[in-house]
Amino acid sequence: MTERMELREERDHLVVGFDGMDLVRYVFRPDTPPYEAPKPYLHPVRTLAGEIVTLLRPHDHVWHRGFQMTCTDVSGHNFWGGGTYVYGQEEYAELDNQGHVAHRDWLALGTQPMGVTMDERLDWLGHSGEHLMQERRTIEVADVEPESGSYRIRTTFVLANATAETLQFSSAAIKGRAKAGYGGYFWRGPRSFTGGTVFTSRGATSAEDAMGTQAEWLAFVGQHDGSGRHSTLIFADHPTNPRYPTQWFVRSQPFACVSFAFMFDKVFELRAGEDARFVYDVVVCDGQVHPRSAARLAERALTQPNLAAVRCTPARPTPLGHTPRSATAPSG
Repeated sequence: MTERMELREERDHLVVGFDGMDLVRYVFRPDTPPYEAPKPYLHPVRTLAGEIVTLLRPHDHVWHRGFQMTCTDVSGHNFWGGGTYVYGQEEYAELDNQGHVAHRDWLALGTQPMGVTMDERLDWLGHSGEHLMQERRTIEVADVEPESGSYRIRTTFVLANATAETLQFSSAAIKGRAKAGYGGYFWRGPRSFTGGTVFTSRGATSAEDAMGTQAEWLAFVGQHDGSGRHSTLIFADHPTNPRYPTQWFVRSQPFACVSFAFMFDKVFELRAGEDARFVYDVVVCDGQVHPRSAARLAERALTQPNLAAVRCTPARPTPLGHTPRSATAPSG
């Protein structure tokens, strides 16, 4: 096979390519306005057929950016973006509490013929620059299969409490807004995916049925404008994750989105000196994948070893001169 994976490093992002086509762009130093809670994101993400399966900064929720690790409330700090749902008020309030997830440095960047690894350190900073968490994040793009039109993105998040107090991860659902358990690793789909098909490992056959339920994996099938083709994303929770199997926040109306919501309706606590590790696989597929095939792809993804365990060609780390900036909400 002559096709190869490649990794290009630009000033503020990395691009993963396959056989000359860009598949994934990872923006590690975004120019996001402070109100939108700046944090790294994956966009665009393409299928092997070249279809884009993510959306950037939609007008209805400008803080949605492709794939992001996020949380509406970490001990009062908003890492989601926008307003904050306030308990007892039954509405969103404009608070100066938006946080910022800052890239610190690269630990390793590696390429193989059929896989790419990006391993970095980040800091979760509160609104006034408080250092709340240290994070190690590893993103792997691998298992590219041109014949079947699929590949896998595995993202591992290790969140370590950097404070002397217990951190609490909460959601709008916990504060009283029904089914608003969004947070965690979040995906916003293309506008044309609105009304798409959703099904899970436990038999849910619609976004409404799947909302808030637990399942080992969830699939979302959408159709693209222009080409009229379909794509499928299979989101797979890892058995070692806290609160496995995850509860899902998922919508196909009024827009397409999915999140591995580990704080959907119950506060998740991270004690001082402790860390929590989350591993998520997303299988990106051309075409409409049916439940049996989705189950097989999800199971196979979860059994794949980490590329970090395989010798990679290292890339130079980002210079350490970059100092993470705190997030300060604009006046007015």
